[in-house]
Amino acid sequence: MEWKNRLEEMVKKTKQAFYKISSLPTDKKNEFLQILADKLILYKDEIIKNNRIDVEKAKKQEYSKAFIDRLLLTPERVEKMVNSVKNVKDLPDPVGKKIWETVRPNGLKIERIRVPIGVICIIYESRPDVTIETSILCLKSGNCVILKGGKEAINSNKILVSIIKESLEECGIPSEAVNLVDIGGRRAVRYLLKLDNYIDLIIPRGGESLIREVTEKSRIPVIKHYKGICHTYVDKDADLEKAWKVTFNAKVQRPGTCNATETLLVHKDIAKKFLPEMAEMFKKAGVEMRGCDETRKIIKGIKKATESDWKTEYLDMIISIKIVNSLEEAISHINKYGSGHSDAIITENKDAVKKFFQEVDSAALYHNASTRFTDGGEFGLGAEIGISTDKIHARGPMGLEELTIYKYLVYGNGQTRK
Repeated sequence: MEWKNRLEEMVKKTKQAFYKISSLPTDKKNEFLQILADKLILYKDEIIKNNRIDVEKAKKQEYSKAFIDRLLLTPERVEKMVNSVKNVKDLPDPVGKKIWETVRPNGLKIERIRVPIGVICIIYESRPDVTIETSILCLKSGNCVILKGGKEAINSNKILVSIIKESLEECGIPSEAVNLVDIGGRRAVRYLLKLDNYIDLIIPRGGESLIREVTEKSRIPVIKHYKGICHTYVDKDADLEKAWKVTFNAKVQRPGTCNATETLLVHKDIAKKFLPEMAEMFKKAGVEMRGCDETRKIIKGIKKATESDWKTEYLDMIISIKIVNSLEEAISHINKYGSGHSDAIITENKDAVKKFFQEVDSAALYHNASTRFTDGGEFGLGAEIGISTDKIHARGPMGLEELTIYKYLVYGNGQTRK
């Protein structure tokens, strides 16, 4: 039981730090972010060295290539972390922002302003870059953060959190504002979900089983960052050059991410023109294709797609392909099998775009562009805490504003209610 006591003490300290962090001026938060950016560059070799330990262990345990890709930190990816820190530093501070105000007939002036949520617990799996992105967003928005990363990235996460803490201390901010849970294993996750006296919000990022467990067992509000069963639909009025280029990018550019396309839908009128060239591009890239019966008549020798394929987030070089009879059938398929994440239509028909945008129930919809753009950095949010597939409070990429809530300030002059 000792690990429980240690864990609860850590969470208590994080809650105590929140009362100081929540009222930090913007310039102090930005000072921390600049120091952190500088230290990430300074410790780049040490970060990569620790990450290599995690990567080599994962390879020995025969994790998939896509998993290894999510785990891997390269000099370029560390530089991307640095850029994220600088981008968040340059963004407006949402804390204290006035959202709305009114003056009532009795003279009461009422303002609604943005305030931090509190202590946010992030439960995530293999991506160590999440450690930096979530921490900087939480701190810039006046929140504190408990990080529960996967054991596969433990060495990477430890070095990154130590750099964050060092940066906080250097500018006089309590280092307990960010804490990494490295004890208790899966039991620690279940225990964290009970600590509603100290933790204000849970954000799980990872596989379906993790998110279901967190959602079912948490006493604390949860914002789900669910799986990304993303679709690209190639309409009968598509420009083929755009369709080949966008579809290839959506699947191949980084298949282990939640915004990669998993299912390709193709209108029957364009299938025989579009699919042969698309199939050649996929084959050269090493993508395994699984198709419906009509698709297999055009692309010979591929596996038959099963019902479960339409529901699967592969996070790998695999794609399901289905030929549909109409735009309406494509929309119906997406709404049935999709996860409400990101879906795209490739077409030159404005009416088709309008219908697709109105009727597909997903957080991010694209016209003639890759689903891979669903990302806080790409959306101009500096970074992201994750991509919410919920519909209450936050939806899609979550940035600074999504990590705030509001409160009312009421100014009076002796008014009493009759």
